[in-house]
Amino acid sequence: MAVVKHFISKSRKRAEIDEFLQRKLERAGYGGVNISETPLGTHIVIYAMRPGLVIGRSGETIRELAKILEETFNVSNPQISVSEIEVPELNPYIVATRIASALQRGVHFRRAGFWALNQVMEAGALGAEIIISGKLRTERARYEKFRSGYLPKCGDPALKYMRKAEVHVQLKPGIYGIKVRIMPPDAKFPDKIQIVEVPPIEETLDETASEETEEEVEDAGGEEGAAE
Repeated sequence: MAVVKHFISKSRKRAEIDEFLQRKLERAGYGGVNISETPLGTHIVIYAMRPGLVIGRSGETIRELAKILEETFNVSNPQISVSEIEVPELNPYIVATRIASALQRGVHFRRAGFWALNQVMEAGALGAEIIISGKLRTERARYEKFRSGYLPKCGDPALKYMRKAEVHVQLKPGIYGIKVRIMPPDAKFPDKIQIVEVPPIEETLDETASEETEEEVEDAGGEEGAAE
């Protein structure tokens, strides 16, 4: 039971750090965090659209983040590095944040959902799913799902490749929840068939015959030169 409590507390701390960084680095285009423990301390990789805002002038912001993580969240010797997001449309945090911003501006949830889904699929994703839940049209909470492409929810590909994020936004009717799942274009599936183009047999035979003829001509030329 102690082992279970250890993993629960560890996951809870990761979720709290994620929520804190999401609020703190909203202007920088926060796109998630990867936390790994090393013998020298805790290695934290922050993904953002604008790494300069995360680092700050002369590294001031990143030093402040390291101090807060060490004092508030009890992270031992945090070593923070920042990675730039090359394709924001394939990052679920960025997509969910954009939908939340659109809802805050008064955009209809269906328009925001379909717009974000089209952006993700045009960026090359194999599949995507967006779920917006809350008091969408009536006083009773419900959810609306937007889905496109191939998106398995179980098995090794779903655990290994799927990117997912969840963002909450406070609106006048109440709190809306936005869940985004994206299958990136580099995902590999065990049932995916790859077609390899094989040249016709006749062309292969002709190329082999031409190569043998060229070799015979070269050998004949060498023998004539030796006879002279």
